[in-house]
Amino acid sequence: MKLRGVLTAMLAATVLTGAVACTGSKPASTATSAGPVTAEIAELDPVPIGPAPTPRLPATARSFDGTEVQVTDTSRIIAVDRYGTLAQTVWALGLGENLVGRSTSASFPAVAHVPNVAGGNGSLSVEAVLALRPSVFLTDTTSAAPAVREQLRAAGVTVVYFDPDRSMDGVVPQIEAVATALGVPEAGARLGTRTSAEIAAAIAEVPVHDSPPKIAFLYLRSTAITMMAGPGSGADSLITAIGGTDAGTAAGMDEPFTAITSEAMIAAAPDVLLVMSDGLESVGGVDGLVQIPGIAQTPAGRQHRVVDMSDAVVLSFGPNTGRVVSALSTAVYGTPE
Repeated sequence: MKLRGVLTAMLAATVLTGAVACTGSKPASTATSAGPVTAEIAELDPVPIGPAPTPRLPATARSFDGTEVQVTDTSRIIAVDRYGTLAQTVWALGLGENLVGRSTSASFPAVAHVPNVAGGNGSLSVEAVLALRPSVFLTDTTSAAPAVREQLRAAGVTVVYFDPDRSMDGVVPQIEAVATALGVPEAGARLGTRTSAEIAAAIAEVPVHDSPPKIAFLYLRSTAITMMAGPGSGADSLITAIGGTDAGTAAGMDEPFTAITSEAMIAAAPDVLLVMSDGLESVGGVDGLVQIPGIAQTPAGRQHRVVDMSDAVVLSFGPNTGRVVSALSTAVYGTPE
């Protein structure tokens, strides 16, 4: 079963009652304090690569739906996707002042004043998009359903679609694709280089350990939706980046997200549970989490080794990815001694 929908919130990573002990050439301390230990990034807003660049227009973009799109005006940009990645990228390219619409998942402070074009149920509202008179609309093929795409096309909106999949390998290509579509490829190249360097530096600081912790990423929305991530979810890529083993993949799952059963949870036997902050709250915190069948019987459940990270960034794989890796590594392993 594949995950669909918009994930929301602000960045914060919290470890509850303990972190994973590890061994190796860069040992990490183990958190022992009662209550949550929070790993935060100092600045939630993406850092612009420089002053606002002057787009070279018209620009031709290869849209993910297979068409070529000519962008002639970038003065009014709407950026919508499941994880807020596109709005983060627009801001980091230095074009934040041109952003007139966003999705719920783009929740970093700098865009708090920008109108949200998602409806009450989180789905894209064509009426809200048209009311903002966008000169270009950036989205992906998951956020814009086929019926929505037809409505936008009929209304004459210039739309560029991007790959909805998120992974470590896709971070820089997506940055460059957005920059090309907006006529600022040089800014995109610089942002891609900076982001790549930040990711590499964050990964280099991950403690080396002989036995990688087995980490399960859980998607929770009350007890009605409880799923574990597997291959292709994006979570597997992030877990690998911090030196862990993705529990869902190791357990033989073959879908990005699979409904949790007690048997599958116990068989996966994660050492750490990684969840979204809003999702954890929706099940009643850690006390509610361990009531989900099978979780209390895992090593992570028995020891309450739970890391929660903001819905808005944990799977965004945008310009903040280096900070996400660093914060998550610190949350899982503690601060190196």
